[in-house]
Amino acid sequence: MRLKLYKGHVRTVGRWSDHSLYSEEHVTFEEDMGAYDQTDAAGFIQLNALRLKLIAMRNRRVAKK
Repeated sequence: MRLKLYKGHVRTVGRWSDHSLYSEEHVTFEEDMGAYDQTDAAGFIQLNALRLKLIAMRNRRVAKK
């Protein structure tokens, strides 16, 4: 871990780990050798939208009272 110290403050400026899940080979969605399937995004978007729809339904229900 790299830190910068300045007038009583500490700031992290770099980290490294042998156990990191980050992979330079998979940081792009075009040349990742199939690690990322673009169709997965549709399911994520629908799942995330569900919570927004439920919040909107609750807000309409509460506003009617």
